[in-house]
Amino acid sequence: MKKKLIIALASILVVLGSCSKLNEKLTGDVNPSTTAGSVNVDALLVATYNSFRGMFQDQGNLLALGEMSTDALIGPTRGGDWDDNGAWRVLHTHRFDGDNAHVKDVFSGLGGVNFAATDLLRFNPTPQQAAEARLLRALAQFYLLDLYNQVPYREPGESAVLPSKVRKGTEELDYIVSELTAILPDLPAGPATKANKNAARVLLMKCYLNKGVYANRIAPTFAAADMQQVVTLADQVIAGPYSFAKNYFDNFAPNNDVIGKENIWTQENIGGVSSGGVRSRWHMTMHYNQQPSGWNGFSTLSDFYNKFEASDMRRGVAYKYTSPNAPLNPANAVNVGFLVGQQFDMKTGAALKDRTGAPLAFTPDVKIIEKGTNLEVTGIRAYKFPIDFQFDDNGNVNNDYPIFRLADVKLMKAEALLRTSNAASGLAIVNEIRLDRGATALGSLTTDNLIDERGRELYLETWRRQDLIRFGKFLQPFQEKPTASDPKYLLFPIPNGQLAGNPNLIPNPGY
Repeated sequence: MKKKLIIALASILVVLGSCSKLNEKLTGDVNPSTTAGSVNVDALLVATYNSFRGMFQDQGNLLALGEMSTDALIGPTRGGDWDDNGAWRVLHTHRFDGDNAHVKDVFSGLGGVNFAATDLLRFNPTPQQAAEARLLRALAQFYLLDLYNQVPYREPGESAVLPSKVRKGTEELDYIVSELTAILPDLPAGPATKANKNAARVLLMKCYLNKGVYANRIAPTFAAADMQQVVTLADQVIAGPYSFAKNYFDNFAPNNDVIGKENIWTQENIGGVSSGGVRSRWHMTMHYNQQPSGWNGFSTLSDFYNKFEASDMRRGVAYKYTSPNAPLNPANAVNVGFLVGQQFDMKTGAALKDRTGAPLAFTPDVKIIEKGTNLEVTGIRAYKFPIDFQFDDNGNVNNDYPIFRLADVKLMKAEALLRTSNAASGLAIVNEIRLDRGATALGSLTTDNLIDERGRELYLETWRRQDLIRFGKFLQPFQEKPTASDPKYLLFPIPNGQLAGNPNLIPNPGY
């Protein structure tokens, strides 16, 4: 059973969730008479954790930037639905600019986490509280670096009236590495719902693996010393209390705090007490007539779907629920993973229809703008979180959101080995994962089949864009993006409002 959290100072979430210069002026300066002894640091820390939830769990934000901009996800306009002024289309086709809503929201939201974690440090936290806050800050700064290459920052207690300073590129990466190294001794060993030692090690792995990318995104190189750091850190994490889950989707299930054996760091959701937006992960893609009723939006591309073997459980399964409130799925239909073909009522087993009365049978073909009579059924639908039915879809969920998982650690180790001419050892790791998931073993390991394997294992977990850039494939044409992209799209633009408010930020090249 999950422990209930008593969340104090809930209103602080509104304050900490914003980081524009104006909002920092209005809410960032605490009354000088406030003393450390009068502040509940535990409540501030909980609020900082919670300020990160929307970044991961909403269907926009990190999912939009990290997956919609790739071959794994598309947000088609379906007649009058999902147009949103073209915000989804321009992400997928690499036509985004500094006024895109999702580009702006992510920069602001990550900045809010960055500010909240830093501000907490001025209230004399314990060493562990400080270390947890600094890990949350490091993760927010890592995403800002990865997506925008510019990271605004302040010192604890620094006035928010003045523009924040900015670190860029490898200078920022070096700072994150130094922070993670410094806080490791003070972080707890667990549980997964807390910022913990192995979570810091995984983030360090991502820093070293992408170090050459942040030095040169167009033509990254991979130093042997950095790859060895990845291997060493991976071995330390793998030695921890993690193992492959019985079912791949157990890692995302309502009780994944118990059965999700691969999860290293998660965002805790407790239905009825403190829930994030995980339900958007099934609502964003399911049809209006499915259970629970969806928003009939996002799809994957058939080229991406076809990377999976039929036997690979990651492609989709008829997930067996343990909750007594879950429908029995008498048709034994695929109910998590990729949904394609005729869909069925999870309670009765009857074949479903769309709103026109035609069979609700999802097709592999999908266009970025759908206009035909079949627009409700185009596109293979994808989600990874088995639905938490016990709360009757009222917004409460128990599915914890995984930030880092064991399989990602192993795949990063395999990549580091491959990049240092040890493909045989890397192949053994990849095949261990593939065989566990029901796929067949690969005969050799190359950068081409490794990036495909990362896609199969980690789809919809925000890493696809970062991976494609590291493997030199992000700018290439893919389905519904028929031409190669300008290299400027290796970075997102700094939002125009942020540029106007902080002279230390500059436009990214090409924007």
